[in-house]
Amino acid sequence: PVVAAAAARSGRRGAAGVAQGLLRGRAGSRGSGREVFEKLTVLRRGLTLSLGTFVGYEAYNLISCVTEVHASFKDVSEEILDQADYLYGSGETEKLYQLLVQHKNSEDAELLWRLARASRDLAQLSRTSAEEKKQLIYEALEYAKKALEKNEANFAAHKWYAICISDVGEYEGIKAKIANAFIIKEHFQKAIELNPKDATSVHLMGIWCYSFADMPWYQSKIAAVLFATPPSSTYEEALHYFQMAEKAEPNFYSKNLLYLGKTYLKLNNKKMALLWLTKAKEYPAHTEEDTQYLDEALRSSSLFCLNFDQGLFLYYFAS
Repeated sequence: PVVAAAAARSGRRGAAGVAQGLLRGRAGSRGSGREVFEKLTVLRRGLTLSLGTFVGYEAYNLISCVTEVHASFKDVSEEILDQADYLYGSGETEKLYQLLVQHKNSEDAELLWRLARASRDLAQLSRTSAEEKKQLIYEALEYAKKALEKNEANFAAHKWYAICISDVGEYEGIKAKIANAFIIKEHFQKAIELNPKDATSVHLMGIWCYSFADMPWYQSKIAAVLFATPPSSTYEEALHYFQMAEKAEPNFYSKNLLYLGKTYLKLNNKKMALLWLTKAKEYPAHTEEDTQYLDEALRSSSLFCLNFDQGLFLYYFAS
């Protein structure tokens, strides 16, 4: 660089000047020893300043390069995330997975939790074989775990870690499933704490509550044997979270509509149950998952209407 060369030349001239001054002093020139010393001091300061400027300039160059590289990586990462979000919104599950899996060694928590989600979504597709599904479920857990390690303040990392642990429980037996329930609840609660407006985290906390309120008696017995204080909940708690989720983002998820209906049925509020089951039936199916919940809503509402009609018939018959 020009500045570096100038600094070097300045240093060389300063050193030569000092040498000449000293020689003149020793030869008995007119300047006193004090004058020579003063010149030496001034030149030394000039040399130090020149070298300081050179070092500062080189340090600035280095920092600028690092900043540019960091910004470049950041731009690339943001571009990938934008592509990923577009593919997710378009329901392109396989393309999304192929895009993100290329970056599975990333240090970016935002990218990693999206990869966990994509792996899980791919596992849920009907055309995915049982063997592939299991592999993808365990992969998803590893990606979610890594995302959490990279950034514990990322609410989505907590959410997807909890979801993936729950999925893995399907392969590890009832004991592991119940033991993991405490961890799952903890991470859903942390996700809600970090982002109370995320309707999905709130909904999933509702699913957790519903699952344990609706736990079969034999599983409850096993849980009581295995744990001094087994996980438990109520339909009222589940309803609270489903309502919170719907308030945070109305009509955001077919499953939340379905479970509002199912929970009201459990609480024997038939009017509200019919309202939410009807909403679930009318929800547009964008994904395979939506189609599954639509079918369940149809079955639940049909069964409800059948029971309701039978009740009216028996009432009038008895009258």
